[in-house]
Amino acid sequence: MEKLGRLDKVELREVWEDEASNFTPWLADEENIILIGEMIGLELEVEAQEKNVGPFRADILCKDTVTDNWVLIENQLERTNHTHLGQLLTYAAGLGATTMVWIAKRFTDEHRAALDRLNEITAEEFRFFGLEIELWRIGDSPMAPKFNIVSHPNDWTKTVSRISPTRELTSTNQLYLEYWTGLRDLLEQRNGVIVPRKPSPENWTSFAIGRSGFHITARVNVSEKWICVQLVLKDQDADSYFYLLERDKVDIEEEIGAELEWRENPGLKEKHIRLSLDTDLDDRQDWDKQHQWLFEQLEIFYKVFSSRVKTLDARDYLPEENETAE
Repeated sequence: MEKLGRLDKVELREVWEDEASNFTPWLADEENIILIGEMIGLELEVEAQEKNVGPFRADILCKDTVTDNWVLIENQLERTNHTHLGQLLTYAAGLGATTMVWIAKRFTDEHRAALDRLNEITAEEFRFFGLEIELWRIGDSPMAPKFNIVSHPNDWTKTVSRISPTRELTSTNQLYLEYWTGLRDLLEQRNGVIVPRKPSPENWTSFAIGRSGFHITARVNVSEKWICVQLVLKDQDADSYFYLLERDKVDIEEEIGAELEWRENPGLKEKHIRLSLDTDLDDRQDWDKQHQWLFEQLEIFYKVFSSRVKTLDARDYLPEENETAE
């Protein structure tokens, strides 16, 4: 019988001597931020380390690339204390963050309870996570980090209560919630490139594509009887990015395998590149086929647009009038 190795726990200070100089930069590394994002169900993009908040400095400030909301990460190499809890709340208020992540070697029962209580009493858009970090190795193997979630928001309660705290969901909102729950279940089963999001009682659900200012959305329209998948551009340079993508329209549509609807929406902040399917949301027996279509198109949209949007540079945009002048 093959001999098995033994897991040995490693003290955090053996790897990171100092929080600010060693631990924070390690957490802010792209590979580790992706890992943290996967733990809490978000796709994160680092905006700043040691971000100034008045006379203080927040450890890591990220952006949720789907919603463009701010995510604050406060970390420490020891057991949680009141100082870091105060810093977390102070920095969150100063930076306008909606998701707060506290990472520590160990959480006291009191601080875990404090985060749980904050998740109970705050509005749906505010979320608090407590993550304990450990280091493990087998023999002489490289050390491996392990994150354990010790506190998290109750997404179901907050999703259901988001529309109104005083009334139940309408039949239409309930329909949306059930529909997106079915899509989420399929995404989890298939384990593709699209990261499932929590279902909501809205007529749309969005997914990260790897860059803030861009995301993929699945949308339904009950009255007009269609569903769609679309790339949404809502960056301040959305006009330029839309032009640059449309310049590659032939190649993009060939890769997608269908003709797309290019919705520039002049004067509006959001631009859309859409693929629709006529179908009836009221026909629940057809939901499996609809979810399958959405899954396939979401995967294709991600594969076709993800690498493209990451390399877009607004400075490459040349307005028509400039082209004519030249």
